Amino acid sequence: MSRFWSDHVAQLLPYVPGEQPKVADLLKLNTNENPYGPSPKAVAAMQACINDGLRLYPDPESSELRASLAHGWGLKPEQVFIGNGSDEVLAHVFHGFFLRAGRPVLMPDITYSFYRTYSQLYDVPQKLVPLADDFRIEVDDYLADFGVEPAAIIFANPNAPTGITLPLDDIRRLAQGRPDTLIVVDEAYVEFGAESAVALLAEHDNILVIHTFSKSRSLAGLRVGYALGSPQLIEGLVRVKDSFNSYPLDRVAQVGATAAFNDREYFEHTRQAIMQARETLVEDLNELGFQVLPSLANFVFARHPQHAGADLAAALRQKHILVRRFSAPRIENFLRITVGTPAECRRLGDALRELLKP
Repeated sequence: MSRFWSDHVAQLLPYVPGEQPKVADLLKLNTNENPYGPSPKAVAAMQACINDGLRLYPDPESSELRASLAHGWGLKPEQVFIGNGSDEVLAHVFHGFFLRAGRPVLMPDITYSFYRTYSQLYDVPQKLVPLADDFRIEVDDYLADFGVEPAAIIFANPNAPTGITLPLDDIRRLAQGRPDTLIVVDEAYVEFGAESAVALLAEHDNILVIHTFSKSRSLAGLRVGYALGSPQLIEGLVRVKDSFNSYPLDRVAQVGATAAFNDREYFEHTRQAIMQARETLVEDLNELGFQVLPSLANFVFARHPQHAGADLAAALRQKHILVRRFSAPRIENFLRITVGTPAECRRLGDALRELLKP
């Protein structure tokens, strides 16, 4: 602690990212990275961009990337906001929309933990709404009387770390039931089998959808995220961005993300491979006695009734296999396992068979 810290810094509980050790023969199944590399077209575009032009500032509006995203999603460019990773987009969302006369933000008690971190950082009052016993979001719980209209409702869909998806009809009912509340749908994993709430934007101006290039486009190392919503919502995010950092995305990132998004063939090939590997992994885990929650993400959430999650995670680490375990109540015995290549999933299965044999 330093005597120069601002008053609130000592009370902050920063987000803890997944472990990134440098170990030989390491199988990383703990941070939901894509097991396949980025589009070769994206790599070529970025390599071509590394030239004398880097002496110039990038386009502050990421115009070409926004145009590609708008075209791909059937929207207008003014409905697209670009940020340095979806976490930065989320930070601007919390700052730009959630500070509303002390009105609370509703979020599941089990979801992406960065939401709580940002609530603390920006002094946003939060109300945790428990997931149902089967770890699903119950819409009626968010339509209850909280004494005051919530400023916003935020959740990941598919949810993290459970992988369970809230159907579009439920999101529509939520938006209709809370017309004066912003509904933020964080769709980091939606392209692995779920339906996107982008389909609801034309009906509801109180829905904001957030996406990332880290998962389905294999660009976690590039840091590109974006939001889709009404022009008025996007204008609010731009106001916050330009009061914080007018150039959030560098030239290389803009070029690479644009090429990656436009390479639909490569995107479709890799996401289909991951979804097929996920189904095989779930079957394998079921045969080993795990309870696996229904996932439409690039990870699965599973627990074994006869083994503590901490023990299994530690034993797998000894075999140079990393999975993610959370110590929060209700999920302390679950392991979040990223879906790897078929060979990587077989290596995990073989290790678990060895650990679980009588």
